[in-house]
Amino acid sequence: MSYENILLEREDKLAVVTINRPQSLNALNAKTIQEISSAMDELNADPTCRVIIITGSGEKSFVAGADIKEFSDFGQEKAEELARNGHNTLFNKIENTSKPVIAAVNGFALGGGLELAMACHIRYASENARLGLPEVTLGLIPGYGGTQRLPKLVGKGIANEMIFSAKMIPAQKAKEIGLVNEVYPIEELLTKTKELASIIAHNSPMAISKAIQAVNLSDTDKGFESEIKYFGELFEMQDKKEGVTAFIEKRKPNF
Repeated sequence: MSYENILLEREDKLAVVTINRPQSLNALNAKTIQEISSAMDELNADPTCRVIIITGSGEKSFVAGADIKEFSDFGQEKAEELARNGHNTLFNKIENTSKPVIAAVNGFALGGGLELAMACHIRYASENARLGLPEVTLGLIPGYGGTQRLPKLVGKGIANEMIFSAKMIPAQKAKEIGLVNEVYPIEELLTKTKELASIIAHNSPMAISKAIQAVNLSDTDKGFESEIKYFGELFEMQDKKEGVTAFIEKRKPNF
């Protein structure tokens, strides 16, 4: 499938989705959201792809936010439709996909850009990254999951401070509060992200899929019961048989 606003590259068991709108600092518009969503569908259907990386083109911006000009004249009904479509088309899809998705945050991750990164399962950032949710400066609030995912990652107090003040925080601060996992020089970011992705790609895809489901339920009353259920289900799957056999035979498993 061909895309206009993103680049899709495959490398062994990894895939890299690059948002490629450098003229607008990779801002998200409806077409870009749909293209990322289509790429996710394509990669989820590909059994050779084990891990997906999402990043932005250039060294200035991961995603500098939503394309404001696209919705500046919306009323309530169209605005709610915009937010709901974003959730259903892309952000929830990323969070609930069966394959790990890692954000390589290269530069600005603001508004919808930070929301995109937070929908991913893991976040690595470049030293020049700046992260924030500036929506209240426009008389709005985050509409693509920011008010829900940020408190889960950093706690309500820090989330409230970031949302109410609209201030950007540097990458190192983002690591300190748990918003990103690691920080690297910009020239090392994608290499380090691929290194992590390669490690993950050699583990059991069946187990990782169940782990994603269980972790996503960790803040609900279904969390513990789901862990028990998924743990049991894996005992009937080939990956568990291969993993346990390899351990007993003192060799690396072939998943």
